[in-house]
Amino acid sequence: MTVATSPTLGGPIDAPITPPRIVRQRRMRPGLLGLAVLLIALGGLGSAFAITSVRATGSYLAVARAVPVGTVLSADDVVAVQVAGGQGLDPVSSDRVAEVLGKRAAVTLTPGTLLTMAQLTDKPLLAAGQQQVSVGLKPSEVPAKRLRPGDKVLLFSTRGENDSAGAPATRFQATVIDMATPAANSVVLYLALAARDVPAVVALAAGDRIAVVLSAAA
Repeated sequence: MTVATSPTLGGPIDAPITPPRIVRQRRMRPGLLGLAVLLIALGGLGSAFAITSVRATGSYLAVARAVPVGTVLSADDVVAVQVAGGQGLDPVSSDRVAEVLGKRAAVTLTPGTLLTMAQLTDKPLLAAGQQQVSVGLKPSEVPAKRLRPGDKVLLFSTRGENDSAGAPATRFQATVIDMATPAANSVVLYLALAARDVPAVVALAAGDRIAVVLSAAA
């Protein structure tokens, strides 16, 4: 029994005294400690990734509407968009818009996609040794509803009044530069073909003796 001193009587008295409680420190499991460290690390990586993504956000050029291959780009064909990241795409920044206007589409450009310089070209549709001719046709004589720049076509000569029944048709290879419809029942094809074939094709076109076949779409 523990003897205690009474503060009022001034002498010792016999009374039980409750011993102080000893608070034991909880031991953290090593597994929980490792999990906490892992969560903190992942949180830091997530924050770093978010900051990096925000910093990588920039203004780039996107295709505003469908642009057929061979078409010269205008201001209405592109639009500036804000994009985060873009790694591996090599998009054209919006401040370079003057560099892309006036170039031709080397491939068909799809609306909503980021524009890259690899999709554009400075090369003319007329290659070395080629000349441009125009051929007037009826809508029913055009092999597709719409021929686009870069389409490959074959021109076949049709039989004339003075040709024999077994005369073989002459064939010429050409590339579509453009197509126009000046009237409801009239279509004009602008074609690039070898300079040596121009005189024959012009003569056949004047006599309405040309049939056009689409051999490869651009």
